[in-house]
Amino acid sequence: MLVSLTVGKVDAGVAVLLTEDKRLIEFPSILLPPDIHSGSIVDINVGRNQHAEAVADQKFSALQSDIYTTFGTKSPSPPVLRCRNTTQTSVVLEWDPIDLASAELRSLSLYRNGNKAGTIPKDKLSTKISGLALDTEYTFHLVLRTSAGQYSSERLTVKTHTMENLSGITITPGVMPGQLRDSLAETVNRIGAKLLDAVRIDTTHFVCTEPRGQAWEKAVEMNVPVVVPDWVKGCEREGRIVGVRGYYLDADPKLRQMGTSAVQRSSVSTAAARESPRIEHTPPTPERPTRSERTPTDDGASEPPQPPPKFNQEQEREAEQQHGGPEEGAVTQASIAGTPLAERPRKSDDFSDDDDYDDGNESDDTAKAIEQGREEAESQPSGSQGGEKETTEGEAAKVAAEDGKGEFDEVAL
Repeated sequence: MLVSLTVGKVDAGVAVLLTEDKRLIEFPSILLPPDIHSGSIVDINVGRNQHAEAVADQKFSALQSDIYTTFGTKSPSPPVLRCRNTTQTSVVLEWDPIDLASAELRSLSLYRNGNKAGTIPKDKLSTKISGLALDTEYTFHLVLRTSAGQYSSERLTVKTHTMENLSGITITPGVMPGQLRDSLAETVNRIGAKLLDAVRIDTTHFVCTEPRGQAWEKAVEMNVPVVVPDWVKGCEREGRIVGVRGYYLDADPKLRQMGTSAVQRSSVSTAAARESPRIEHTPPTPERPTRSERTPTDDGASEPPQPPPKFNQEQEREAEQQHGGPEEGAVTQASIAGTPLAERPRKSDDFSDDDDYDDGNESDDTAKAIEQGREEAESQPSGSQGGEKETTEGEAAKVAAEDGKGEFDEVAL
């Protein structure tokens, strides 16, 4: 088909062609003859190349087949999550290598109890979650995002251990004597813990006696607690996991927990539970009988000598008449009877020339004075004084003060 077009304008890259009905067509100027200019008329023959179309269709179909075979027959696999180790406060999770098929990895995220806990770095096959609560259940799952879509793993439920469960302890031994290493292996086996030859992500404690070696350096780099073998012994003795602060290589041994074993604590608690609670009542203190209430014993022996009865003023006068009146500076028996023992006068003979003075002499003189006063009181007739009341101790003290004026020096008893 032959078409005649008029050149309207020629530019560096595009020429404007006009049809007979005045339509504008932009045509590449590189396809026009080099000597054309505005107003030139060019003839263009237009036809269809069916052979070329068939060849292009075959090539396109082959390309689609290759794309489907490469990218359309296999899709990424969901991740498979497992638990490697569990302790009182941490969980170590691991999974198989991610199969992306022909897709590209966008991200791999870990979820805890339905909430995103973090994004896992590429080519990492394990992770450790710390800071968990004791004896608590947690649910974990992975979410894989790729260019082919999103895939989730099955949910994994893990429960942290109690303080008495030592099965989660994973120990890597370091530099120590051979005999101590054998003893450590036996202790680890008894408590149900695990022993590893190398430091891994699930290593909970590194046990050694000397801070050296590649394993020790890796443990320090991974922030694994480095303790002495006594820490394992302490866990066995206590029957529970103990703190590591007192068991570091440079720690003070006084900080270590030195208590009874779990078996001993169990026996003590069982024995205490068997004993029923008892309430002990202290009996009241019996009242001491007064002097007037004391009675002689059956064998005729009497209580300690009682003070003589208190004299009234008439009895004092009769006593003075019998003895010829009180001497100057002397004290009557009535005044002595009514005077407390602490204020009884001392005899001048009681003090010897020796420097050593025996307080026992004073108590003997007191007993003699009391006995003499009693004999004199019994010799007085009691009927004549029946209408009068006996004086009280306070009145007797007053009488003694008036008689002796409070002076009890050099009194002959």
